[in-house]
Amino acid sequence: VQLQASGGGLVQAGDSLKLACVASGPSFSRYAVAWFRQPPGKEREFVASINRSGADTYYADSVKGRFTISRDNDRKTVYLQMDSLKPEESAVYFCAARSVISSWNIRWNIRWEDYHTWGQGTLVTVSS
Repeated sequence: VQLQASGGGLVQAGDSLKLACVASGPSFSRYAVAWFRQPPGKEREFVASINRSGADTYYADSVKGRFTISRDNDRKTVYLQMDSLKPEESAVYFCAARSVISSWNIRWNIRWEDYHTWGQGTLVTVSS
């Protein structure tokens, strides 16, 4: 599968933004998907993940309650709704996927090395 992230842009602090990660290729419903972000000059960090069916989601503590990850397997798309954005969340946001078995636990796999397929990233800039 190949991934393409979109939806980034320039917003003000407190605004919302919705990112999309569109997959091409077969069997998208076999993939767990995660969003990571990389602020300028910093390491890539986990943001949120979702299991194959969409029934299970997991968030970094820093975004819990403000970000929502969801997926539409018919459209082969995973979304990241980001509300109440903060300037320190300015970063390139990447979506990543991995073909997994149904019992694969998204909570145990939050390192970027746990995901094998990556999109190109979309830039989010939050002004203060």
